[in-house]
Amino acid sequence: MPLPLAKDPSSAMTTSQKTIKIAYADCFSGISGDMFLAALLDAGLDETFLRLELGKLDIGPFDLAVTTTRSSGIKATKVEISARADQQFRNLATILEILQSSALEPIVIARASAVFQTLAEAEARVHGLPIDQIHFHEVGAIDTILDVVGVAVGLHHLGIERLISSPLPWGHGFVECAHGRLPLPAPAVCELLQGVPVYAVDMTQELVTPTGAALLTTLSQGFGPLPGITIDVTGYGAGTHDFANRQPNLLRLIIGHKTQEVQTVEVIETHLDDWNSEGFPYLCELLLKQGALDVSLTPMLMKKGRPGQQLRVICHPTHGMQLKQTILSETTAIGLRFRTEARLTLEREQVTVETPWGKVAAKKVQTPAGPVIYPEYEACKQIAESAQVPLQQVYQAVYMGTEKKKEGKE
Repeated sequence: MPLPLAKDPSSAMTTSQKTIKIAYADCFSGISGDMFLAALLDAGLDETFLRLELGKLDIGPFDLAVTTTRSSGIKATKVEISARADQQFRNLATILEILQSSALEPIVIARASAVFQTLAEAEARVHGLPIDQIHFHEVGAIDTILDVVGVAVGLHHLGIERLISSPLPWGHGFVECAHGRLPLPAPAVCELLQGVPVYAVDMTQELVTPTGAALLTTLSQGFGPLPGITIDVTGYGAGTHDFANRQPNLLRLIIGHKTQEVQTVEVIETHLDDWNSEGFPYLCELLLKQGALDVSLTPMLMKKGRPGQQLRVICHPTHGMQLKQTILSETTAIGLRFRTEARLTLEREQVTVETPWGKVAAKKVQTPAGPVIYPEYEACKQIAESAQVPLQQVYQAVYMGTEKKKEGKE
């Protein structure tokens, strides 16, 4: 489950012109922890501030080298971290204690802890051991800890509220590590990337490291094409090896603010003529909890004159498989159709509007003609029931409260 990046959910209500800041990880040559950190520095993360934040960790002395390099003629930032003393193996509890006892900001601690929790769970599945028996080797080293914490610091202090990643390249070959010679992608990476879109490439280097995979699967809100944004800055983080095909070994981090967004969604459909539709409210709630964006049931006339329904579910492609399994388990469907489509959405944010019964939740949508406030049905319904007033009266109060704000009367 992705860890939300928004700094403060209530902040959307304080600035009428607020836009969502989005970072897109363009992983055309894969991703590692040091590449991610380097891309953030290249995109504007202050190096002095980063050093001060990393210095809050009680992990012993280390050297952090930030340099400018070029890959295929593209200027990029490179990060190299090394310990000044012998490394020790650390387990999850040790790393979490280091984080919790630091003076880092709570949101940075929470995100870094979640990344290491994700890593530990993947390693536990690979080795068939309880999570408390997993001892990190490479990922427990000082450079990995600093990479993870540095990325959490960078995302927070650059104000990134949403992280999206491109599909990830899937190479082949072998890598030497503390456990011996392992196939690529590493087994832990295979565990971490379950449900993530990947594509095969004929390359024998390690393209996606466990740390890079854990950062994306823990902190990103999805995998797919670049969303609709206005680009503010692009940062490049350099990897450590050269490719035989001479492609740049870079992670490109594109940062911008959200505009009207064109998304790729999956549409799942099936026709039902022998299902008890009394179960639809339960099915709808279940599908929405599992990531569906919209669920509908439409009456129709089927073959042989039978009345039936068309069930349609819209979701992000990463949630498609689980939703299909739920539909096949909870209905009488014995087959499904699915396709991908483009979806245009307008920028929206949650706000509150003052009414005679107190503040009421509403949705502020930025339309081409200007912002429009839509009352939230459930919030209005609750007030109508508790105050014993017509629902439409609550709606009108929300609209009037909105007009007063526009006129500056509140």
